[in-house]
Amino acid sequence: MKFSLFVHMERLDASQTHQSLYEEFLALCEIADRGGMHAIWTGEHHGMDFTIAPNPFVTIADLANRTKNVRLGTGTVIAPFWHPVKLAGEAAMTDIITGGRLDVGIARGAYSFEYERLMPGLDAWGAGQRLRELIPAVKGVWAGDYAHEGEFWRFPATTSAPKPLQQPVPIWVAARDPNSHDFAVANGCNVQVTPLWNGHGEIESLMGRFNDACAKAPDQGRPKIMLLLHTYVGSDGDDVAKAAQELSVYYNYFFAWFKNERPIRQGLIERLSEDEMAANAMLSPQIMQANLALGTADEVIARLKQYEALGYDEYSFWIDTGMSFERKKASLERFIRDVMPAF
Repeated sequence: MKFSLFVHMERLDASQTHQSLYEEFLALCEIADRGGMHAIWTGEHHGMDFTIAPNPFVTIADLANRTKNVRLGTGTVIAPFWHPVKLAGEAAMTDIITGGRLDVGIARGAYSFEYERLMPGLDAWGAGQRLRELIPAVKGVWAGDYAHEGEFWRFPATTSAPKPLQQPVPIWVAARDPNSHDFAVANGCNVQVTPLWNGHGEIESLMGRFNDACAKAPDQGRPKIMLLLHTYVGSDGDDVAKAAQELSVYYNYFFAWFKNERPIRQGLIERLSEDEMAANAMLSPQIMQANLALGTADEVIARLKQYEALGYDEYSFWIDTGMSFERKKASLERFIRDVMPAF
């Protein structure tokens, strides 16, 4: 099982500047590269100070000149916000800039907040339909002289300019429901899954959906599957308990953004009170510690061995937690030093 870092720039309030967030993001990525991690993933979000990532290709182009070994992936671009010709060209240029280190992860998107602003009236179903049309079209444009007549996009014969360095560029699909797994496998794409805070049962179920999809497409080579999970390697029990509390706060804000009901000013959602967070039992610190990869190095190793045994090819350390840079850095360094050698 390979290990990667999943990282955005994120903040829960305006106490830190965007410039310093970016500097800290770069520092974490450089640690991952020096430490021998397989890849770095960073995504796309708009108008949300919760996850600051307007264009992952811009960020990856910068990382290409600051890292030497890691692969650099979009985790993920949001399908309905991209025209196939534009996505094909920008990804190909980024692949050249990275020296053939690019992976393209694509998702339908998760936040109605973003749909309302970039594509009013769009819902998750419509976004998923666009994803299913986008991926074959991008592959066609990369192949060249490709014309498209679809439900959402129409264009005459087009060739990506430039073409990507890799043949082919690895494509990953963020999948949860069985239909998404089926589509990804049938179209020769790798699969990214995240159980969020839902625990081991969901992690097993996601692998089951992937295995079922592979069984339905025996003529396709078995693609790779990556598990994305919040992770914290603590120095001791008290440190781990503090991380569980911090992740409880983080997921309360994540959930508030997802519900899209609270006032938002200057890109930041209205602060949650202690009572509001305490009332959300499904996101308690106890749930975080039970269901996420939080623990001392030995405890995290034991948990990750279970995921490896299930068949996951890659484990992505989701580091965005709302905690301080110093705490994220220390956890990542412990993961590289004390956890990765066990694999």
